[in-house]
Amino acid sequence: MYSRQRPLLNPLTFPQVFLLLGTLFTVIQMGAVQAFTLIPSAVLSSSSTSLSLHLNRFMSSPSSTGGNGSMTGICCMSSKNKIKGSIPPRILDPSSSLITRLKCRNSLQLTMVSSLTTTMDPKTMESNSLGNNYFVEEIGRQEEQLPVQDIKVGVLLLNLGGPEKTQDVEGFLYNLFADPDIIRLPPPLAPLQKLIALIISKRRAPKSIAAYESIGGGSPILYYSNQQASLVQKSLAERYGLDVKTYVGMRYWYPFTEEALEQIQTDGINALVVVPLYPQFSISTSGSSLRVLQEEFARNSAMWGGGAGGGSLFTHTVIPAWYDRPGYVKAMANIIQRELDSFTPEEVSEQLETNPIAKHVLFSAHGVPQSYIEAGDPYQEQIQKCVQGISKLLPSEEEGVKVHLSYQSRVGPIEWLRPYTDDVLPELGRAGVKNLVVVPISFVSEHIETLEEIDIEYRELAEESGITHWRRAQALNTDPTFINDMADMIVEALNQPSQSVTEACVANNVGLVDLEDEFKGDINSAGVGGVGYNDELQSQVRLKADERFYGRIAIMAVITAVLIEVLSGRPIFGP
Repeated sequence: MYSRQRPLLNPLTFPQVFLLLGTLFTVIQMGAVQAFTLIPSAVLSSSSTSLSLHLNRFMSSPSSTGGNGSMTGICCMSSKNKIKGSIPPRILDPSSSLITRLKCRNSLQLTMVSSLTTTMDPKTMESNSLGNNYFVEEIGRQEEQLPVQDIKVGVLLLNLGGPEKTQDVEGFLYNLFADPDIIRLPPPLAPLQKLIALIISKRRAPKSIAAYESIGGGSPILYYSNQQASLVQKSLAERYGLDVKTYVGMRYWYPFTEEALEQIQTDGINALVVVPLYPQFSISTSGSSLRVLQEEFARNSAMWGGGAGGGSLFTHTVIPAWYDRPGYVKAMANIIQRELDSFTPEEVSEQLETNPIAKHVLFSAHGVPQSYIEAGDPYQEQIQKCVQGISKLLPSEEEGVKVHLSYQSRVGPIEWLRPYTDDVLPELGRAGVKNLVVVPISFVSEHIETLEEIDIEYRELAEESGITHWRRAQALNTDPTFINDMADMIVEALNQPSQSVTEACVANNVGLVDLEDEFKGDINSAGVGGVGYNDELQSQVRLKADERFYGRIAIMAVITAVLIEVLSGRPIFGP
């Protein structure tokens, strides 16, 4: 049984402690942020291992599996095990997909054939106008006689969450900072997690409440997430004939992910598609949400299909990122083009007097610490590729449109992704830019960072910088092209080799759940048992001793600084 070993530290004298506290900023930049996230970057160098699930757990008899070793589309993996290997690219392979028959035309009921040993005949496949779903009308008389298991498909949309009224703000902030992925304390200080969260949330609540009051008193993120869930469900029913239930799970406010899982269990869902509502994957967004699922699946493995006995019929797949989806890219380009078309001839003429390019587009992405990227977070690369994809559908620079990229919402003394939006706007003003469309690229629904940070703070800064003709591309919200593409993506996920929560975390360098010993060793679900859980992988997922050491010191320094501020009533840094 593997248990993580901690480095032995020599006792520190009081002068040494104060010396370390005095170097807080340097220490944080050298290692604290990595210690906060526990990213096993060495996993990426492992040999590729493809994991998939045999459907024998759905079968009524051992003989129904066939003899050709066919694989299904969904791999159910509990989150306690560490797995080895990168995730192969998704390839649409009917012989390895979850769905071999969609009885959509008559019963609107999704059924799954127990055996996948029969290869689909292209003559029996019919592509719809979108080219994304396949209907198998007849697979053969032999297969028709095989036992089948009705399955209930669910779709879980994950998002950040937000307070719906100002009275919720402090509680929302408390949940945010009580998350160990936000403030990761060393084990001896873990009991202080809630106290630290309480202190920070109380200090920040007044300013945050004022921000929410400026946009109507609460965040609309739940409203739009519910609308998206409802419309995706409707699109799946109308365009694919699928009877699918959709759910919304929030990370830091109601309805929490755990509540959504309870409803999923109550509804008898046994095939779940997990979709984080973040187009680009980041450890701090999609990764944090998936860790919640990882913990829940591991702690309740018998319920979620991970028990050694394999008693549960539940299985799942994750779509960790979808920034390059053609429908998503087209929907974004359409929204931006509408704003570009709104500039009047007079505004274009005024712009050409001060800048040779008539219109400018600024993609403003949510920032993350630079150390996340250095540790393997794919976010920056995906943002850049996403912007490139959308820009290809917009007029070129020669046609009068120039594209820029910046990052917003940085906090704290550490280095975040550059360039910062609040630096780029004055630079554009000095360059004579008058016509600007600002695009929130990391978000698919309106919330505090679009409605307050961009619409109020950045717009004010832009106007002060001489950018007189401001436009802001709205978030996707309930855009029909976006909604239909989400439905297409879900159907494709049901037809493709799957990716479990743990696989998605490993592939994107998210630190894996480290549960108590009593939870370890009983993971024997499909796709996990005996794969990659060995001494080599154990050594890979451990952080180096010096990283852990400096990270703990930095965290202690942060705690000390917060306590000093609270007790003295005065900030340590700044006016």
